[in-house]
Amino acid sequence: MNYKHCAHTIGIILIVLFIIPVVAFAEQIVSVKKDNVNVRTGPGTDFPVYMELFKGYPLKVLQKKGDWLQISDFENDKGWIYGKLVTPGSTVMANGKKTINMRTKASTDAAIVATVDRGVVLTKLSTQGKWTKVKHSQGTIGWIYSSLLWP
Repeated sequence: MNYKHCAHTIGIILIVLFIIPVVAFAEQIVSVKKDNVNVRTGPGTDFPVYMELFKGYPLKVLQKKGDWLQISDFENDKGWIYGKLVTPGSTVMANGKKTINMRTKASTDAAIVATVDRGVVLTKLSTQGKWTKVKHSQGTIGWIYSSLLWP
């Protein structure tokens, strides 16, 4: 085997070992499937319940251990949730200091259709530049400046 072939093989091995896992585990966002879902202090039912979440609550996946996901929320609280209790993320959390404005169009000049309290979950519909189109659980649809939403 010549040096070039060996170096090429080592390069491929390094890519497989280090780069592909990082790409495959790019930030994953999930949403809780139903109400009253427990988040635990460790990956298993023998660990204490740390908090209880409601349907739609968005979470960032930090790591996976078996069927369990270590997650964090919009306030950076961390815990473990059973993987079958979440679905790929389609929700966002209002993350302003108190309330944020939902507008008719993706512009600060557009009329305000609603004010949304911090911690309210919204369904993400689309994005346009730095704006996100969302739907409130009561049916109101509008645009919110994306930096005021998590994730």
